Amino acid sequence: MLQVTDALVLDESLISERFVRASGPGGQNVNKVATAVELRFALGAAPLDEDVRARLRRLAGRRYLADDDVIVVEAREHRTQAANREAARERLAALVRQALVRPKRRRKTRPTAASKARRLESKARRARIKAGRGKVTPEG
Repeated sequence: MLQVTDALVLDESLISERFVRASGPGGQNVNKVATAVELRFALGAAPLDEDVRARLRRLAGRRYLADDDVIVVEAREHRTQAANREAARERLAALVRQALVRPKRRRKTRPTAASKARRLESKARRARIKAGRGKVTPEG
């Protein structure tokens, strides 16, 4: 079971893991041991609301979302399989937690009369400054 929040726990049957060889630090060990983990989360079968699923798809984007509605999370930053496994699971949980937060709706606002007046005054002041930069003609 993957604890996402106090109220939400994801079933292990929705998550599959595959261990592959990683690049990076580790010396000879990196060539022999499959320490990198590829976590696959079946989004379609998850017990989530449809709006949460849609937000999760949007958050995952092309980086994490596979064609078959599966979120793929990779971790290869640690030298051990266990640490990479934990990192991938935490990254998946963080992604789901982020999708659970409903974004606030934007309220349309209009500028106040005072702000419009300030804007017009600053534009007029700037216009006067620029008008003073014209060519100087000899008076005569």
